[in-house]
Amino acid sequence: MVKSLLLVALGGAAGSVARYVISVVMIAHVAAAQVFPLGTFTVNLTGSLILGFLAGWGKQWTIALLSIGFCGGFTTFSTFSLEVFNIMRAGNIKLATVYILASVIVCALAVWLGFYLGMKLNRV
Repeated sequence: MVKSLLLVALGGAAGSVARYVISVVMIAHVAAAQVFPLGTFTVNLTGSLILGFLAGWGKQWTIALLSIGFCGGFTTFSTFSLEVFNIMRAGNIKLATVYILASVIVCALAVWLGFYLGMKLNRV
């Protein structure tokens, strides 16, 4: 139990740091990130792909460290929800709708792709 908790904590810390770095880099270097929450979108997309891959790959040792730990610390759905709220509150319903649809549809497809890739690699 203690080993699993340490793995989750280590993975969660790494995921949180990775999320922060991606958000800062996007805001600093990608002009579109000033209008569209590109950092969060990138993190949610990447996290969905990684989590789908890990689920498809099916290696038990990855659950605590990578699936629960890293992906749990990395993905930012609560941040996504707050950003949607803030965009809507600012009166930009169209942008909020695009952001919601793009996030849900593209990230669901990323989980499918990650799962497919994980299953393929698992057969090798």
